Amino acid sequence: MRRARCSAILCSVLLALSGACDRQAQGLRSPSIASARTEPASSTQGTLVFLGDSLTAGLGLSKEQAFPALIEARLAAEGRPWKVVNAGISGDTTAGGVARLDWVFRQKVDVLFLCLGANDGLRGVPVAETERNLRLILDRARKEGTRVVLAGIQLPENYGTDYRRDFAGIFPRLAKEYRIPLLPFLLEGVAMDPKLNQPDGIHPNAEGARVVADHVWPFLDPVLRGRS
Repeated sequence: MRRARCSAILCSVLLALSGACDRQAQGLRSPSIASARTEPASSTQGTLVFLGDSLTAGLGLSKEQAFPALIEARLAAEGRPWKVVNAGISGDTTAGGVARLDWVFRQKVDVLFLCLGANDGLRGVPVAETERNLRLILDRARKEGTRVVLAGIQLPENYGTDYRRDFAGIFPRLAKEYRIPLLPFLLEGVAMDPKLNQPDGIHPNAEGARVVADHVWPFLDPVLRGRS
């Protein structure tokens, strides 16, 4: 119980602050998708896209320090040259993700890591709307033959018991329905640790990004190997 309460508190503080930080980061949005390295499609095992917000984009870090780039480096070190695309945009919502689908799928995407929804919750977007947007993304991925790993979101306690419960229920419900892996909390072990975060207390520093990559890996690796 104590550990669960601590996790809830960490998520509450993190998410309560992240909305303001993401709004400050609007000017850092990239006009195009960028991968850590450019490789001919024929030399790769596939394309992995991370669709998310500032945590995915690696706000405050160099491109090479963001956790998607660390995942790519790990794959390369194992002799598995996947093309990894960081499609994270600071402040993005599930609606923004839907709006970018044609952009994302202009290339063949073999695996999609979907980490959107935090900004929906912080802005009080109706739960049904957030779920509808996530379904649109998942349906498009299914249509494209893309495998998906979904990251869930938790909201601060001051958002109300009913809203928090209904919002949190979106992710396991979709994971079960679409039969996809669910990563419960992206920043497990990183949130609120000053040694692993930048001065804003929200975004992981370089060491924190390495912890995030290690946390993501067990959920993502089986999918990349085609075992899930």
